[in-house]
Amino acid sequence: MKLALITDAWQPQVNGVVTTLVELVRYLQERGHEVLVIHPGLFPTRPCPGYPGIDLAVKPSRLLPGILDDFEPDAIHLATEGPIGWAARAHCLRHGLRFTTAFHTRFPEILKAALHIPLSWGYALYRHFHRPSAGVMVPTQGMLNVLKARRFKNLLSWTHGVDLALFPYSAQKQLCPELGPLSEPVFLYVGRVSYEKNIQVFLDLVLPGTKVVCGVGPLEPELRAKYPHVRWLGILPRPQLAGVYAAADVFVFPSRNETFGLVMLEAMACGTPVAAFPVDGPLEVVGTEERHPAGILHEDLQQACLQALGLARSQARERALQFDWGQAGSRFESYLVPARTATVSLQAQEKPVS
Repeated sequence: MKLALITDAWQPQVNGVVTTLVELVRYLQERGHEVLVIHPGLFPTRPCPGYPGIDLAVKPSRLLPGILDDFEPDAIHLATEGPIGWAARAHCLRHGLRFTTAFHTRFPEILKAALHIPLSWGYALYRHFHRPSAGVMVPTQGMLNVLKARRFKNLLSWTHGVDLALFPYSAQKQLCPELGPLSEPVFLYVGRVSYEKNIQVFLDLVLPGTKVVCGVGPLEPELRAKYPHVRWLGILPRPQLAGVYAAADVFVFPSRNETFGLVMLEAMACGTPVAAFPVDGPLEVVGTEERHPAGILHEDLQQACLQALGLARSQARERALQFDWGQAGSRFESYLVPARTATVSLQAQEKPVS
């Protein structure tokens, strides 16, 4: 099978969506499929306003049709709703090509936090984007329920996986050269330092030991200055990141607006328990196991952090073992649709944004 995977999020960007797509492409190629990734690096770009490190394609509709037509894909998947995703959507509708999509990121919440755009407007725009999709892949049941309540159609339950070899299990907390000597215990956050991640809640917690932040984003300069006692690591290569996970006592995930939260899974694979709010994302990834929990989910995040110190590292690893790329990749593969079997143009499905 020849798959065109169309995404506005790709390397060298560092985030959960990129990690998921890279792993997905590797799985599909190992299965013998030919995958063409259409990404911002193939087009002129400009920085995303307010998000340093993320470049957006400029007028991708000029080049994208030729790239797609030359490849002649058997299946088309639009992974994101950025400029490239919209350009590919328009091309597919113009030529009667079927495609699938995915809902990776709660951008309506990001738009509200960053630009004060009402949630209803953001969800109306994204409902419009996904309306002609043959299947909208959603990584958690909680997020699927949210989209169903927002009148999205053709929703498909998906999941993500973790590279268990890249993030090996450590029965005991490890020493990490990147961290140096730190006051114990160590509470770690990994992710973008941005509006929607709710990171300031973590930074404001009164906790023993040391807080460590690994990641960059638009709020980083301000928060670095405000919280000088936090250990700021910036971006690390993924093999080094595994060492940081293994050196932490607790992984803290303060976000309330996640579709999944892959970093939790990476931490758990290394044996580091999670402290998070009981919301979509953590509920799916960490679970609600009471006898052998992989983390603590609580509305009082400070309490969750302190309770997570008492959890066994083996329990976090056991939970991570339930998320392998074989299952996630196989399900993705089963949801793809032939691009050229439609007999009626999908342009007829277009309706005004509501």
